[in-house]
Amino acid sequence: MDRRTFAKTAGAGAGLAAAVGRRALAFGSADRSGQAPAQSKGIPDVIVVGAGAFGGWTALNLQRQGVKVRLVDAWGPGNSRSTSGDETRGVRSSYGDRAGAQAAQWGAWAKRAMQKWSDWDATWGREMKLQLFYTTGDLIIRATTTDAFIRNNKTMWDKIGAKYDVLTRDEVQYRYPQYQVDDMEGFLFEPEAGFVRARRACEAVAGVFQQFGGDLVTSRAWPTTQMNGRMPGLQTSSGDLMQAGTYLFACGPWLGKVFPVLLGNRMRTPMGSVVYIGSPPGEYRMQYPNIPTFNYPGATGWPSAPSDNLGFRVRAGGGAQGTDPDRSERIFDRAAAQRTVEFVNQRFPLLRGQPILKEHSCHYESGSGGNFIVDKHPDMSNVWIMGSGMAEGFKFGPVIGEYAANRILCQDKEPELADGFCIPLQEYAASDQTGFGAPGGGGRASGSAQGGRGSAAASPGRGGTGAGAAAGNSPRSGGAGAEPAARKPYSSAEVSGTFGRKSC
Repeated sequence: MDRRTFAKTAGAGAGLAAAVGRRALAFGSADRSGQAPAQSKGIPDVIVVGAGAFGGWTALNLQRQGVKVRLVDAWGPGNSRSTSGDETRGVRSSYGDRAGAQAAQWGAWAKRAMQKWSDWDATWGREMKLQLFYTTGDLIIRATTTDAFIRNNKTMWDKIGAKYDVLTRDEVQYRYPQYQVDDMEGFLFEPEAGFVRARRACEAVAGVFQQFGGDLVTSRAWPTTQMNGRMPGLQTSSGDLMQAGTYLFACGPWLGKVFPVLLGNRMRTPMGSVVYIGSPPGEYRMQYPNIPTFNYPGATGWPSAPSDNLGFRVRAGGGAQGTDPDRSERIFDRAAAQRTVEFVNQRFPLLRGQPILKEHSCHYESGSGGNFIVDKHPDMSNVWIMGSGMAEGFKFGPVIGEYAANRILCQDKEPELADGFCIPLQEYAASDQTGFGAPGGGGRASGSAQGGRGSAAASPGRGGTGAGAAAGNSPRSGGAGAEPAARKPYSSAEVSGTFGRKSC
């Protein structure tokens, strides 16, 4: 789709949204079923707090549909403190380790996201002289052909109609001699997978949002006290009070700090770290497009994008430590990266003994329900909460942004998903401080000694045996590290999402 067609399509959507929205709630009016957010003079219809993958894409989709949106971020799109502030993120659909229906839902959404990333490049890449998505294929490598992660992904991919190849060790060694797989027997190849320029993607989405008339503000914002079941405004670091008809908080690992009572013990903000390993001079076999992304047990990675020369990106455990996205230092030393170095020396002979060129650490945010959150605040009917990316959220940005915008505009096209995206009732067990260490919500690279989703070796977001996925993952049941008698979200008479079900 060229830019002119894209803009024309957006204009058609704007007319539809305006027709619905101008009859909808103005600031301070009642929130009624089947109505869109406010369309009003002088103030935005929607303020989105957080310009990362979730917030940025949602703001853009709202703006494209004729809604007046202000996007607010404390440090700006793609900043180094954000979850999406690294140079690249992997995009694949291998979620066979997820529990129940979530496997197919995440897999299908990831498949849609790959197409949307490609569409973005086709629409805006030429104008911006920037390619975001690089198709490399993703190679899953396991010790046996009967590994649960391989079996589950094949079943899930067959269900959603995704393309994949089952390879033998001889085929892998012939196609990709860069890998050392002598002790491995199970191989799956997903040809449509790849990686995305993450930081630049957030900047690009915010830029197009502004081209469509959106307002981007760099400021810290806090919710104010609810009045009559609604939030009257946002307090900002500049001292101003921002007002809108509807508010969306999509502030990633800051969500627990913004809503400490509601989400404090329902979210975790573990730190993830990656290193970029250099190649020998003149050695191009470890660079795009000569090698696919990979998924070994406990380690993932991919080559750098063309012209970046950042190095071969690897995550294999170890790195910076911290839980507070405002205070954590994102640096770590060679000793903390030693596990990754040893993995690279073993699995990629061409990189043996090569230097670390760059390192990056960021906070993920995980919710106790083991799924994304797209839900209304239980006590403020004009406040939406969006987050719990589970170390996987970035790749879903184009899809979940469209989904959230439709929910906010009362045009939900996938109503069967709403219950799965509720603010979870359960809390994390006191013993689980990682957010990735208990059954029921996430499928880490290998089962822990406690029978959970991960171990110290696990790479958040890359699938494993699925041993921990058997526990309940519904937001209405105990899941990811939940204590059986966990309290409900505060002040809610019944359950989380009450307003969300009564209205849109």
